[in-house]
Amino acid sequence: MDFLISNWIYIPAFVVVITVLVFVHEYGHYKIARICGVKVDAFSIGFGPELWGRYDKNGCRWKVCAVPFGGYVKFHGDAGVASDASPEIEGMSDEEKKVSFHYKPLYQRAAVVIAGPAANFIFAIVALAILYMALGQAQTPPVAGEIVANSAAEAAGIEAGDRILSIDGKTISSFEQLRRTVLVGLDEPLKMKIDRSGSVIDLPVTPKIIEQTDRDGNTHKIGQLGIKSLGREFVKHGPISAVTSAVDQTWFITTATLKGVGQMISGARDTKELTGPLGILKMSGDAAKRGEDMTDRALSLFNFMIFVSISLGLINLFPVPMLDGGHLVFYAYEAVRGKPLNAKAMEYSFRIGLSLVLMLMVFATWNDINKPWIKDFFTGLFS
Repeated sequence: MDFLISNWIYIPAFVVVITVLVFVHEYGHYKIARICGVKVDAFSIGFGPELWGRYDKNGCRWKVCAVPFGGYVKFHGDAGVASDASPEIEGMSDEEKKVSFHYKPLYQRAAVVIAGPAANFIFAIVALAILYMALGQAQTPPVAGEIVANSAAEAAGIEAGDRILSIDGKTISSFEQLRRTVLVGLDEPLKMKIDRSGSVIDLPVTPKIIEQTDRDGNTHKIGQLGIKSLGREFVKHGPISAVTSAVDQTWFITTATLKGVGQMISGARDTKELTGPLGILKMSGDAAKRGEDMTDRALSLFNFMIFVSISLGLINLFPVPMLDGGHLVFYAYEAVRGKPLNAKAMEYSFRIGLSLVLMLMVFATWNDINKPWIKDFFTGLFS
């Protein structure tokens, strides 16, 4: 019972994160569809049995369903939640065709599809910008406070007091930016520019690869220089610099995620690092418990939500049928050929896409099940 009392926050935190981000994503689709004159039949948060719902003045059914793993917007003329065309669309009246998604020009259909992932990225940028203006952005000067013995930094000749100016031609303005760049690079050599007492010198550095185990027992490969930083400060931004910094942070998370996926495909990074729904549930709860008071915990959960929003937007752009990126591939084909893919090929593509998505979900969930915290959770639950 004590275990349940101390860990009750996990499921509510997960539901909040998923509900907010699914709403943001689907509202992006919905809003652009309405601007393009598309009739929307249903806007659903979750799948399965309906728990609550109502019709708006345009005839759209807004509803919340029992299974909170996603959501959908059903356009007029859709056969199902994947926005595949209903066999009945050819028998529509002219008035119905005017408001059907499938009879809209190609550029409008593409805009509606890309609006979902775009909404997730915009949400992340706006949320980060607000945080940077209200509370400030945590920054540490990119200066070496201390060099760890037998480290990559020591081997390269970096000394205490050196300021890192750039890596591979990209300006480094904070220790956090330096750490992020090194963290995902694994054993790639880095070309650094160092300011040492006013003199600028070039130093090639190859980070040392270490395996780091987090508090949940998950092991990750990361690059490490072996530099300890100086004190940290919070820098408040004005509106323009806040948005610029938010875009930069969003871009970094996006590119780092893509780089990590590429490393998994090439074998440089273990696929066991892939996290599924159970892992997101765990991280949501951990974020909601982190901090001294309710404000700190809410901010921690909000920061985690920003990261997941970027990941959700990016994943949906992958060129897999069933995902938004798959639809965009079909539209690119239609733009080149001047006609859409035939119905049979489209059907098989959606089946393959659904199979791939389900297999990835099962694989990621299996990864979660085999992590130490699962055993600890159920041990605590029944002890």
